[in-house]
Formats: sequence, C-alpha cells, structure tokens
Amino acid sequence: MTEPTTQHARAGLPAVFPFAALVAQQPLQQALLLAAIDPSLGGVLVSGPRGTAKSTAARALAELLPEGAFVTLPLSATDEQVTGTLDLAHALAENGVRFRPGLLARAHRGVLYVDEVNLLADGLVDTLLDVAASGVNVVERDGVSHAHDARFVLVGTMNPEEGELRPQLLDRFGLMVELDNCFDAAQRERIVKARLAFDLDPHAFRARHADAQAALGEQIRAARTRLPALGFDDAVHARVSALCIDAAVDGLRADLVMLRAARSLAALEQADAVTVGHVERVAEA
Repeated sequence: MTEPTTQHARAGLPAVFPFAALVAQQPLQQALLLAAIDPSLGGVLVSGPRGTAKSTAARALAELLPEGAFVTLPLSATDEQVTGTLDLAHALAENGVRFRPGLLARAHRGVLYVDEVNLLADGLVDTLLDVAASGVNVVERDGVSHAHDARFVLVGTMNPEEGELRPQLLDRFGLMVELDNCFDAAQRERIVKARLAFDLDPHAFRARHADAQAALGEQIRAARTRLPALGFDDAVHARVSALCIDAAVDGLRADLVMLRAARSLAALEQADAVTVGHVERVAEA
C-alpha cells in the first residue's frame, strides 16, 4: 500500500515511526490505544530509562488519530501558555470574551505530550490531569470565564532515575506503563534492524506498514463509536471491586479507571460485552 499523506508530511516535518512497527512494546501500545479510545481515562504515564521508545510511541499514536495533532508541553510553560488567556480589557469595553487559546486547545482531539513530567510544576500537572479527565478547559479571571472542549490523550513520560512523581499525582494518571532496558538479544536485534531500516528510507519503511497503520486507525474509530453501548454486568463490577480491595487503593478512582479501561479494551476488540477477562487483562497491564 502506498503511504498516505500525513499532517507531518504536509507540514514538512520529519517522518514519524509507525505505531504498527514498534517492536516488543505491547503493554505500552495497549495502554496508548485504550487512552485514545477513551481519553477520559485520565492519561498514560510511561516510566522508563532513556532509549525505550517513550516519545516515539507517543508521536506514533498521534498519527493514528483523526486530527493527528501532537502537541509538546515544555517544562518551562506557564499556566497561561497551557490554559490560554482572557482579554479583560476587551471584555469590559465590548462586553464580550476574547480568548487566546493555549496548548490545551491546540491538543484537542490529538495527543498532549509531556516529557519528564516528574519535573513539571505540581500545579500544572494537576491542571493537565483535571482537563484530561473532564475533556473541558475552563479559564477564569476576575469574574470572566471561558470554557472550551479539550479532549486529548495525555501522555507523560519520565525517567525514574531523574526523580519520582509525587504520589498524589502518580495516583491520578489513569494508566501507567513501566519500561525496562531490553536484555533479550533477539528482541534487541529486531528493534535495531527496524530502526536502521526506518532511518535509511523512512518513506519505504512507512509504506510497508501503511496497511497495518490504516487498520489501527479504523480500529480506534470503530471502538470510539462502539464504546457508549458497552455496559458492565454484576460479575465485572464484583471483580473490579475485589481487585481494588486487594490492592488497598484509596478512594474509588481506581475502580472507575479499571472499568473504563476494560470497556475500552472490549471496544477495541469489537466484543459484544465487557467481561471479567477484559478486567483481568487491564489489571495486569
């Protein structure tokens, strides 16, 4: 299949490594796909050493989404740069709200990526998690407010050697994937060969994976459509409650996330119902 023209290509940006071509990253791929199907899961935290495809996977996911937006939030970003700003002078003079969009608005329907999220100010992490879970960004200043849709897949990455994320924030991420260095010789060889082939001829490499990429994009679209029709029976609720009690989690956030993740997995697999099996699989991830 010929490689389709992407937003990156149209903008003259470097080619993106295909999501379908990632090697030995099944848990990470599953977590990202589940969050893409239901962004209200609250984001994906990816922890691991350098060189474990954290940023590569996040960029690759964005390309599968209908809008394809990939927005990077720098550690130096201010609150106003993230949430957007209100022009109060215009509001007073014209009796109307003039809003200057921030990074959250730009990320709508795409991926908002934060590298080294453990080094980001706690207040900004709180804001990102609030908006990721609700899908709405509300900006208020001196009695003037503006709200806009901001449904995006939040992906935060961190290297645990450079500091941990505060436990209160760690618990708020919907999904977490811990990556390790690869010490399997065969897997390392496959990873390196794939990367060399991509670097040698990105267009040809992407063309070889174009069919798989298109299929994944269609899977996401179909799963999003299917998601609202999938409910939870008593057996599913009982298993989720038992798992959360066994883990001695605080509050009910974990129950809700596990149910939503299981539903996303069922939708991804075009299942007719959410089952205990789906719960078990997302609990293991």
